[in-house]
Amino acid sequence: MIKPESAKDRIILALDVDTLDEVRELVLELKDYVGYFKISLPLIVSYGFEAVRLIEELGGRCYYDSKFHDIPNTVQKASINLVKNNIHFFNVHIQGGSKMITGTVKAVRACCKRLEKKPPVILGVTLLSSFGQRTLTTELCVERSLEDYVLQLAKVAYDSGLDGVLASAEDTKRIREQIPDKDFIVVCPATRPTWASVNDQVRVDTPRDAILAGVDYLVIGRPVTTAENRIGAINLIIDEIATALKEKEILNA
Repeated sequence: MIKPESAKDRIILALDVDTLDEVRELVLELKDYVGYFKISLPLIVSYGFEAVRLIEELGGRCYYDSKFHDIPNTVQKASINLVKNNIHFFNVHIQGGSKMITGTVKAVRACCKRLEKKPPVILGVTLLSSFGQRTLTTELCVERSLEDYVLQLAKVAYDSGLDGVLASAEDTKRIREQIPDKDFIVVCPATRPTWASVNDQVRVDTPRDAILAGVDYLVIGRPVTTAENRIGAINLIIDEIATALKEKEILNA
């Protein structure tokens, strides 16, 4: 996965829909306005690789939001099957542990070498954007602050060989300070422009916040997919990203 250059290439559009007809409609309309289309569990369970093939056939690129979290052997086998099905961008839960992650990275690279394929980009999920401090402390019995916990997970991801992580804008600031590797990718999983509802997310960021924090890719879904004028909505977001990129360039000059 190459670091994005243009504003539109930084957008990962979440296809939170139920049918392939809806996928087709959104990809045909928006493929020239986004970098990737994300499919997650609802579509994966119903259509799996069929949805991936459709996105690619229509000229889009797919991010396979698998969120694997299981014993090392199971995740390794599942990831190898993704490689065999030409998935080049997916993720795993960092909470699965370094043994699961390193084993998966090694297994995937070995498979790619054997099949003479380019290794896929594998990201690590830090903490779901629906989680807050109360859930972390009261339900999961984690005494550390949410911020420290996410940073620790990011370090595990980096040390275990993942290409990057999913994290909020605030978390990204700390990650960039502790992991200065410029090739390490950060995807913001819950991005909402100021004019959009946060829906079921607890920790959300505006496109401007994300870009200034050092995020590479922004996942955006319902603010675009449910808009009456989807092209108009995505163009507003592209403009906000472009403005933030210029602002960041000035700040770093």
